[in-house]
Amino acid sequence: MSSARARVDEAGEHFSAAAAPAAAMPALRAMRVADLDGVAAIENRAYAFPWSRGNFVDSLAAGYLARVLLAPEPAGTARPVPPPPLLGYYLAMPGVEEMHLLNLTVAPEYEHRGHARSMLRHLVVASREAGARTLWLEVRESNLRARQLYERWGFQAVGLRKGYYPAAQGQREHAIVMSLPLTADGADHALE
Repeated sequence: MSSARARVDEAGEHFSAAAAPAAAMPALRAMRVADLDGVAAIENRAYAFPWSRGNFVDSLAAGYLARVLLAPEPAGTARPVPPPPLLGYYLAMPGVEEMHLLNLTVAPEYEHRGHARSMLRHLVVASREAGARTLWLEVRESNLRARQLYERWGFQAVGLRKGYYPAAQGQREHAIVMSLPLTADGADHALE
């Protein structure tokens, strides 16, 4: 369960928080047990080897940093309205002066809109606030989009976990271990 999952939306270059009206911005909030049906549905659509609902339950019970990204609520809508759809989520495990990203996923139908970058930006800030000096993750060797996103943020490949992820036909895939120093020089460009 300590693998960083990343279904990313690398082409969200046109998304600008400053340009969008405040009411139109997606919102991050703490993940709740009530969110897990929606989270599991996204996980199952996004991955050939998804986390189980139990993995998410265990992460919440352990007190991991867990956030969901919600679509903005329609302006001028009278209550009651259905809850806004989940756009994505992330989970990270705190350690001594470090944070370990376990799962960052954008719903496939909401990719390419800057949501992965937005969640990653939030994670960097939250990690610093928690006293972390380094952010760690693993990413599938074949997941070039996620690797490129992380590299643009300043993550460096620091190791390889052989046979870490399940793969098709009973095979295993290597994971690239990446880290990002959360010092002033390490991650500030990501917050711009």
